[in-house]
Amino acid sequence: MDQPEQPAARAEAIEHPEPPEHPKDPLHGVTLERILTRLVDYYGWDGLARVLDIKCFKIQPSIKSSLTFLRKTPWARRKLETFYLSHPE
Repeated sequence: MDQPEQPAARAEAIEHPEPPEHPKDPLHGVTLERILTRLVDYYGWDGLARVLDIKCFKIQPSIKSSLTFLRKTPWARRKLETFYLSHPE
């Protein structure tokens, strides 16, 4: 009995496009609350207010009120996150 012919192997390899490159986000998985809490633990409210000069850190500061402000104010959030990234561990 003759065996059925096998299909010829393709000479060309199938090319898979490379996945798009995504810059790694150093803040991935770190919540805004965690960032704020760590900085307040390290600097205190007075120190944070001096370093960042954001009003929510100066007048009756609290984690809750500061988080509300930072979530609604993109420039202030960026300023805090940028400072956090430069903060020594």
